[in-house]
Amino acid sequence: MKNLKTYLLATAIAVGMQSASAQTKTGYTNLFNGKDLNGWKILAGKAEYKVENGGITGTAVLNSGNTFLVTEKEYGDFILELDAKTESTITNSGVQLRSHYNPAGHEGKGLVYGRQCEIDPSARAWTGGIYDEGRRDWLYPMDLNAKAQSAWKNGEFNHIKIECIGNTTKTWINGIATAYVVDTIDAKGFIGLQVHAINDAGQAGKKVFFKNILIKTTNLKPQPFAKDVYVVNLQPNTLSAYEKQDGWKLLFDGKTNTGWRSANSMAFPAKGWEVKNGLLSVLGSAGGEAANGGDIITDGQYKAFDMSFEFRMSKGANSGVKYFVTLSEKTVGSAIGLEYQVLDDAVHPDAKLGRDGNRTLASLYDLIPAKKQKRFVHPIGAWNTGRIVVSPNNHVTHYLNGIKVLEYDRGSKEYRDLVAISKYKVWKDFGEAQQGHILLQDHGFDVNYRNIKIKTL
Repeated sequence: MKNLKTYLLATAIAVGMQSASAQTKTGYTNLFNGKDLNGWKILAGKAEYKVENGGITGTAVLNSGNTFLVTEKEYGDFILELDAKTESTITNSGVQLRSHYNPAGHEGKGLVYGRQCEIDPSARAWTGGIYDEGRRDWLYPMDLNAKAQSAWKNGEFNHIKIECIGNTTKTWINGIATAYVVDTIDAKGFIGLQVHAINDAGQAGKKVFFKNILIKTTNLKPQPFAKDVYVVNLQPNTLSAYEKQDGWKLLFDGKTNTGWRSANSMAFPAKGWEVKNGLLSVLGSAGGEAANGGDIITDGQYKAFDMSFEFRMSKGANSGVKYFVTLSEKTVGSAIGLEYQVLDDAVHPDAKLGRDGNRTLASLYDLIPAKKQKRFVHPIGAWNTGRIVVSPNNHVTHYLNGIKVLEYDRGSKEYRDLVAISKYKVWKDFGEAQQGHILLQDHGFDVNYRNIKIKTL
């Protein structure tokens, strides 16, 4: 009997070892041994982490800050895979990537900061997006890849894959490509699991579960990403190989004014604009509209397109990015076109004019106001990212810092009704041209532009 018990015990151990080994994919290493938290440590908040059923369970604690279970080791290039599930559809979680810790941060409570693959089981459904915890806020909100927002399944374990190779971070949820960021910072750092802060007693005790945490650090081969996914590329005036293959082109090379000319002549303005230090800048002239260098337009004209641009405003600034500019209208001052408003809403008086805020930042100027939350508007002196998408069916969408702020249909009855009560009513078929130039407006204030890129749809 004793020999039989010994045999059965040895067999069970062997089978267990085989099972654990089977879970480790070729070339991968287990970051979690399934038994204890050896190799991990808790930072920042007071949430609880413990090992249960071969996985890690994080439990939310009322009035605790964000709490992280992080690796003691730092990692540079890697492919990370794991399974995760949340108990609540309200509280969220995340996976920290190449992150860091400042013990003096957050008023001495400790601050974890760095990129995070978001886990968001709420109706917002931003799981797979990339957030910069404790530092820059959202880098890749899932408004940028709406078709992937249904990838996460509540109430069950979901597979997360994250690829950090070089300056690129890519994420997949249940095999669906979700986010793609090309960054300029953090070549290495720790990996962490988050239990989010809660202030609602009803969420106290809610759990998040992690298991099958595997990492690969050698012989890394980037996985092909799905086509037609927007890339947040934070490297100034560059395109990644993926973007080039996807049809994107730079409208500003960061060095010259090639591709741009005055809206009033075939030459680039001799004054009022400057190309320097990777920036295409309109120079201030006491707020006069097209009173210095005047507007500039692209040499090319565009029909359906996806365009994005970064802009940095001085205090009180006013400018704009116009599209479907034909130059056929007779105007004094700036040329006419559909305008993505660039404005310091807090200082410039134009923000209080028009109707219902339709002259504020990211609005379709004098027609449709941008619906934006304050937290997604970067302050004066910081860079903001605008994006304009004109689909072949004339559906138009404006984004600000990755958030969709308005949409409309060119030529629709609703659109024409808005034009009829706007300053544009004097121009026949305003904004309905088949194609037009892209324009950067000189409104007499210092404004910098960079990372101007476009893709024909």
